[in-house]
Amino acid sequence: MNNKNQEGLLLESLRKIAPGTELGLGMEYILQGKTGGLIVIGDSEEVLKLVNGGFYIGCGFSPTKFYELAKMDGAIILSSDGRRILYANTHLFPNPEIKTTETGTRHRTAERVAKQTNTLVISISQKRDVITVYKGNIRYMLEEPRVVLAKANQALQTLEKYKEGLDGLTFNLTVRELEDLVTLFDVCSVLQRSSIVQKTEKEVKKYIYELGDDGRLLSMQTEELMANVANDSINIVTDYNHPDNKSEPSQIMEKVNTLSADELLDLNRIAHILGYKTVGNLKESTLQPRGVRILSDVRRLPQSIIINLIDKFGNLKSILDASIDELSEVAGMGKIRANSLYDRLKKYSEYYLYNEPYNRGGISPKIKV
Repeated sequence: MNNKNQEGLLLESLRKIAPGTELGLGMEYILQGKTGGLIVIGDSEEVLKLVNGGFYIGCGFSPTKFYELAKMDGAIILSSDGRRILYANTHLFPNPEIKTTETGTRHRTAERVAKQTNTLVISISQKRDVITVYKGNIRYMLEEPRVVLAKANQALQTLEKYKEGLDGLTFNLTVRELEDLVTLFDVCSVLQRSSIVQKTEKEVKKYIYELGDDGRLLSMQTEELMANVANDSINIVTDYNHPDNKSEPSQIMEKVNTLSADELLDLNRIAHILGYKTVGNLKESTLQPRGVRILSDVRRLPQSIIINLIDKFGNLKSILDASIDELSEVAGMGKIRANSLYDRLKKYSEYYLYNEPYNRGGISPKIKV
C-alpha cells in the first residue's frame, strides 16, 4: 500500500473517532473510567471468523452503553459504520504468526486483527490512559487534545510560511510568463514548493481530524490558505508538460506529490516527471507557457474556449499579442467576450509588470533576470 493510501486511511479513521463524535465520546468515558478496551469497527465475515464467545448485543450505539460494556473483559465488535454494537465480552483469535511490535496482550491482539482483516481496531490502555489506533499496517497513538492542539498550531504556522513562499514564486512565474522569460527552473521550483505545501496541509489535516470539533477554526484557516493551490499546480503542469508526455496533468502532479522529501529537493526529478530529458542547469532551458493558468485567472472562461484559444494561437505570448478581431475569431468567443478578455489581459499585465503591489519572492518583477 502506498503512502497516499495509508494517509487517506488514517485520516478516515481519525475522523470516525474524533472528539465530538459518538464514538469519540464513548472512548473518553472509557479513559475516564480507567477500564480499558479493545474495539473492532467492522463486521465483515473475515472479522466475525475471529470472534469467539461473548454476548450478542445488536443494539444501536450510544456512548453510555459503550462505556458500560467496556467494563467487561474481552473485545467489543461494532458495525462497519460504528452505529451498532454487535458483540461484547468476546475473545479474538487472530493468526499468531502475524508479526507485532506490541508487548501487551490487548495491543498485540489489536495489531494482529488489524493486519489480518484490514479493519479499524482501537486499543485503550487501562494503566497508561493511551488510545492506539490500528488499521492494516498503520499504527497511530492518539495524544491529549492540548498536545495535539499545540502541534496543530505549529504545523499551521509552517504551512503559512511555505504558502507565503509559494505565493512569491508564483508571482515571479507570472511576471516571467508575461515577459516571455520562463525557464524550466522557474516551473520546477513552483511545483516543488506547491508539493511541499500540499504535504504540509496533510499533516495539519491529521491534527484537525484528531481534534474533531475543537479543530474547526484550524480547518477554516487551512481551507483559506489552500484555496486554489492544487488547481494552480495542475494548471502549471498543463502549461509546461512536455508534448511527448501523454499522462494527464493531475497524474503528473500526483507523481510529484509522491516524491519523498529528499527526492523533492532535486528539481531534475520534477523536470523528468514533466517529460524533459534535460540534466544540469535548468535555468538554461527556456519554455513558453500554453496559457491555461493565466487565462483561468484573468477571466472565468469555459474550459472549451480556453482550449480553442490555445489551439489557435499556440502559446500565451501569441494570445497576449493578438488583437480583439483575432481573438473574436476563436470558436465560442464572439466580439463582446473577445473585447472583455483583451482588456482584462492588458490590466492583468500592467498589474504584475508595473504596479508591483507585493513581491514575496525576493526578485523585482520590473527587472528582467
